[in-house]
Amino acid sequence: MGRIREFNEEKVLDAAMQLFWEKGYEATSLSDLTSRMGIQRPAIYSAFGGKEELFEAALRKYTMFHASLIRTRLQSNPSVKEAFRTFFEGVVDEEYTQNTRKGCFCINTMVELAPHDEKFEILTREHQMYLSVIFEETIQRGIQSGELEADIDAKALSQALIVSLIGLTVIMKSHPKRSFVDNTIKVTLALLK
Repeated sequence: MGRIREFNEEKVLDAAMQLFWEKGYEATSLSDLTSRMGIQRPAIYSAFGGKEELFEAALRKYTMFHASLIRTRLQSNPSVKEAFRTFFEGVVDEEYTQNTRKGCFCINTMVELAPHDEKFEILTREHQMYLSVIFEETIQRGIQSGELEADIDAKALSQALIVSLIGLTVIMKSHPKRSFVDNTIKVTLALLK
């Protein structure tokens, strides 16, 4: 008979996710993980495999949560333009008020690991494409309601907004002047004509 796990797998995975998000993959040691997760190395190996598999599980957990959060935020406002404005401003407000400079775990992974590891290149690209679909659905809603012009290329616009979001998230790590960011958001949102 197998031994019963003495910890909540979701809770310890969340702890690992937060640590990887704060420090990145390379800077996070197994000692850091055991300390933050509150479990020993054998339990990590038994439940998740090695450090890379734990990181992958944490990244997958994050991307599912992140996509769900973005979908909810964009659907919460009947006005598509207002939904995007609130969303982009919210990304900036969170970074300024929390002052953590953590950015987006997926984007951090794209910068740190995707250039060297095909698995993480694919995982981060899949997340970008999934978010692009969420943006495209929101834009289509605006076209159907008449809020946005009927001739807008919803797919191309959604991809442009994703690139803007990624750039904004990365630049927020350097804590730029608020006016710089506000002007960027204003120009980005002007694409929603």
